[in-house]
Formats: sequence, C-alpha cells, structure tokens
Amino acid sequence: MSHIVQIQTEIRDLASIQAACDRLSLPKPVFGDTKLFNSTATGWAVQLPDWRFPIVCDIAIAQIAFDNFGGRWGNESQLHKFLQAYAVERAKLEARRQGHSVQEQLQTDGSIRLQIAVAS
Repeated sequence: MSHIVQIQTEIRDLASIQAACDRLSLPKPVFGDTKLFNSTATGWAVQLPDWRFPIVCDIAIAQIAFDNFGGRWGNESQLHKFLQAYAVERAKLEARRQGHSVQEQLQTDGSIRLQIAVAS
C-alpha cells in the first residue's frame, strides 16, 4: 500500500543537520555565536554555497536565523536545498532507527521520493 506524506520541516536534530551537510558537500556545522550582518545568532552554523553569512540552526527552538539581504547575499534556493536534504536525512534516520528499510529516488522535478518498507 502506498501513502503520500507531506512534511513541514523543523530543524531539531543535529545528526540530521550533519547528514544534510555531508549530502550537499557543505562544511561541517559549527556550534556557537555567529555574527550575521547586524546581529548575532547562537546555534549550529551552516555555510551555504555563495552565502555571505551562514545560516544558524537553533535546534532548541527549531528556528533558523539568516541574513541573505533579500537574495543579494545568498540565493535562497540553497536554503531550500538544505531544508530538503535535512528532511530526507531526518526521515531516513528515523525510519532506520525503527528497523525499516529505505530506498531513495530523485525525481525529475527535483523532489525526492523515499520508499520506506515497514519491518514486520
């Protein structure tokens, strides 16, 4: 039986942040206070490609702080790629933790299809 699931992503899991960074060949996330343009954010800093400032993931409150100056300091599509990678990696980690197997397929529209076989 097949089910379609939509996921609203909340960034709450460090292992999934790290897996998303590995998946996208990004530098490892770094914890601490990170300077944005005119503020500072605390959390896991992730440097996206061609972004002037990193995004900062606060996993305690599931929020991301960033300043890309309306796209002038970073293409928002890179943020969307990171969020997609995080969601995929989080779903895969949780499914495997519960003993299920996972198959992944990249779709022509850029979406990713996960097929999870439930362990009996």
